[in-house]
Parts: sequence; C-alpha cells; structure tokens
Amino acid sequence: MKILITGATGFIGSRLATRSLEKGHEVVAYGQTNTEAEKANLARLQAAGVQPILGSVTDRAALERALDGVDVVFHLAAAQHEANVPDRHFHEVNVEGTRNVLEAARDAGVQRYVHGSTIGVYGEAADGVIDEQTPPRPANIYGRTKLEAEGVVREFADRLPVTIVRISETYGPGDRRLLKLFRAIRKRAFFMIGPGQNLHQLIHVDDLVDGMYLAAERESALDGIFNLVGREVLSTQEMVETIADAVGTPLRKFRAPLFPFMAAAVVLEAVCRPLGIQPPLHRRRMDFFVKSFRFDPALARERLGFEPRIDFRTGTRQTAEWYEQQGLL
Repeated sequence: MKILITGATGFIGSRLATRSLEKGHEVVAYGQTNTEAEKANLARLQAAGVQPILGSVTDRAALERALDGVDVVFHLAAAQHEANVPDRHFHEVNVEGTRNVLEAARDAGVQRYVHGSTIGVYGEAADGVIDEQTPPRPANIYGRTKLEAEGVVREFADRLPVTIVRISETYGPGDRRLLKLFRAIRKRAFFMIGPGQNLHQLIHVDDLVDGMYLAAERESALDGIFNLVGREVLSTQEMVETIADAVGTPLRKFRAPLFPFMAAAVVLEAVCRPLGIQPPLHRRRMDFFVKSFRFDPALARERLGFEPRIDFRTGTRQTAEWYEQQGLL
C-alpha cells in the first residue's frame, strides 16, 4: 500500500512514517524543515530509506505530484505553535491547506483519508467527561482553524472516504515538545505554577499510530470523529512527579500563583506579536498549567477496537532514555 503523510517531518508524522515502513508500506513523506527538530527527523527518515518531498500544503501543484498512486492519506501538517504570525497564517495552512489536500486526494482516487485534528477544539477546560458529542468551544486561533478544517473534511465525505481523529497531548521517543519540561525537572529548575490539579490524558505516540491505522483500515471508522487519548487521567502534579522519577531527580517544593504568569503572557503577546517576535511566554504555553481534560474513550474502543497499551510511567522512561541517547538530556 502507498501512503502519503503530510507533516511527515514532525514528531507524530515521522513516527508514523517509520512505523509504516515497518509494516511494509511505501511511504511518501511530505513535510518541511522549518526547525532543527524537523531537520533531524528528515535525516532519520532518509536514513530509513525514505526520500521526503519538501513542500507546503498551501502548494496545490506539489500535492498533486506527491499524491500520484497514493492509496491512503494521513493529513497531519498544521500551523500550531507559531506565536509570532498573523491569524491568516493559521487559516491558510490549517483550513485552505486541508482543502488542498482533500481536493488533490479526491482527484488522485485516494481510498482512505485520515485527518489529524486536535482535542484543542474543546477549548480551555470542560466540566465532566468529554466525548465526541461534547460541543467544541476552541479558545485560540489554532483550535478555531482546526475545527473549521474538520468542517471542510466533512464537506468531502460524499466524495472521499474520510475519518477525523482528535489527537490528545502526545509524547514518547522523538518528542521535543516536552523536552524543556524534562530538562527543567532534571536540573531542578521546574516549579509548579498554580495548584497543579488540572487534568491530562496523554497518549504515547506508538499508541496513537496504532489508533490512526485503525482509523484508516476499519469500515466502521468511515465518516466518524474519534478522540484518540491515553489510558490514564493524570493531574499536572502527578505528571511531573512521574517525569521526576524517570529522570531520577526530586521535584522542588516551590509553587507560584497562576495569575501573574497569565497576566505576563497576555502583555508579552500584545507587545511582541505586532513586532513579529516570538514572545518568551504566551497563553498557549500556560495551557499546561490551565487546561483540564478527562475523556470517555468508549467510541474509539467500540468502533475502532482501539485500546492504548502504554502507561505513562513506562512511556516517560522510554522518552527519558531516548533524550539521553540523543544527548538532549
């Protein structure tokens, strides 16, 4: 089977690409190298025998060339962490870029399209347990454009076999997003901001890849939206305690109030963004201490047969070992 992965130089996309090779599939890795992490992932893909295609999802012609003969598309490319770009950039990549991929996939006769969305469409926090019927209420431009992109995907459901997966916080070997947290805990520089009782339901990248393949293979996945989340619900305090155990360093007991940091994030965004400067602190960075999610995984279990296997303690040890092997920790 021939598979196209957009965002293939990202953390999830590169892991999906190498796992797809292990399954014996032909992989078309479509991505960019805007960061050092993406450049490192590109080198690993090339070492594994993949010849990536460097391009943007805003380039319709390049997508059409990349999709020649492709059976399955996993669309993961997105504008996500950028804090020094105008809102229209998120719309161009996340919404219009998605439309480009869908139109090119339809024209190429693709057999399955799996769209990588985000739990960020649910917003800052929710009371009670979230499932796929919970009304979305995205709180930032990333979440709003990802939700709009889901609407574009649903528009194509009568022309293309589509499935949407809303991806939870993802970690594991290859992840750079949590590297700063691991480093800060190892150096005893980390301190808790706020009470630390907001909830996370992280998913290990290998469990996520398994779920994405089920979304691509099961007939019961067609036209569906599925939350792909981990097996455990952890508070921020429990999460950092587990990481501290994995890196062999006790946590500091110092705790700071939340409000001054949130206020500083708002001010820094207002000052830096018009200047095109990445603010050193912004509200999305504070999400770690603020957003709270608890999910009901029943739909993915019943319709996809999805059961995450890797517990957070095992996954954090794997991640810490990978950081050390790469000389990052």
